Amino acid sequence: MRTRQAILEAAAVVFDEQGYDAAKLSDIVNIARVTKGALYFHFDSKEGLAQAVIDAQNEHRPTVLPQEYKAQEFLDMGMVFSHRLRHEVLMRASARLTLDQAAGRNLDKAAPYRAWIDEHVRVLQDAKRRGELLPNVDPLVPSRMIVGSFAGLNTMSHTLGLDLEEQVSELYTYVMPSIVVPAVAIRLDTAPRRGARALHGPRGAHACAHGCPGGVPVGAAETAEPVGAAADRVSA
Repeated sequence: MRTRQAILEAAAVVFDEQGYDAAKLSDIVNIARVTKGALYFHFDSKEGLAQAVIDAQNEHRPTVLPQEYKAQEFLDMGMVFSHRLRHEVLMRASARLTLDQAAGRNLDKAAPYRAWIDEHVRVLQDAKRRGELLPNVDPLVPSRMIVGSFAGLNTMSHTLGLDLEEQVSELYTYVMPSIVVPAVAIRLDTAPRRGARALHGPRGAHACAHGCPGGVPVGAAETAEPVGAAADRVSA
């Protein structure tokens, strides 16, 4: 299992940097420090390896903290994923392969979309039962819209060099008031660094090599002072 994971992570690096067509198995085995025989033991082809990277979107979902409102959990899914794209090459490679129309004719790129839509619908159905949604909202419609918009924002942000977390924050800021009741809408956290807070608690402290607000050097997360602690002492 360790060898398989090493190959998968090495493949993610290569697919993320080079795309599917330009990716070479020789580069992947060199980064993973395994033989081609070991690679073919776990994956029967380059396409099979790419499919495993794509499937990682659904197989490596983190546990997100429960929230007071299901509508917050709905938007947290996108905020957390945009945060993970910054930190996890496996997620970036999976997203790139899913969006790459030229990559592998036999790759199942629809599965991540279906899984994300189904999960969004499930959470919004819970929100509807709790009275958080406006009466005329069909949970399927905003679920498809958010998942599709996220894919487009990811592509645009990568192309234009924009901060994806900020773009996703703006998406939810505009969309959520049109689907949830006002009393819930005013209580939702759609700020750009919401993903870190949803994963790591209110302070959002986490090991980070990407300059996130709230990030601490990799390996120092356990001993670092929580983000905002100094300000809390001053205000106290």
